[in-house]
Amino acid sequence: MKQVRKNDSVKVHYKFTTDDGLMFSSKDNKEPLQFIVGKGNLLKPIEDGVIGMKLNETKTIKIPHEKAYGHVKKELIQEIGRELLPKNVEVKEGLQLTCKQEDGSEVHFRVTKVMEKSIIIDANHPLAGKDLEFEIELIEIT
Repeated sequence: MKQVRKNDSVKVHYKFTTDDGLMFSSKDNKEPLQFIVGKGNLLKPIEDGVIGMKLNETKTIKIPHEKAYGHVKKELIQEIGRELLPKNVEVKEGLQLTCKQEDGSEVHFRVTKVMEKSIIIDANHPLAGKDLEFEIELIEIT
């Protein structure tokens, strides 16, 4: 039976969970994830983890946060004045915003706390500091 090798195109269904209970399943939206193994489009432990899998095999891949999205960087969490935000934006916890820098690059952040005159923003990846677990079911190798 054929096994996954580097540069194979594969389709997988997956269930993704974090150590704090967040869960998402590709079966919820019926769309499998397709990728070419070894191209660097996914976290390396996932790409490495599918190598050697056989069709219809299921495997659990645990990824510590250090090998996923890293540690939470405190310097990416800041308090800013509400006056810096556009007046037409309803500010609430969880709001995702993008700020364009002078060099044209964009910084994405989310609002984590709203106070009367200021807000706390966090530019860390939402999964920074979280250990991840992927249950992968291989459904196609091409």
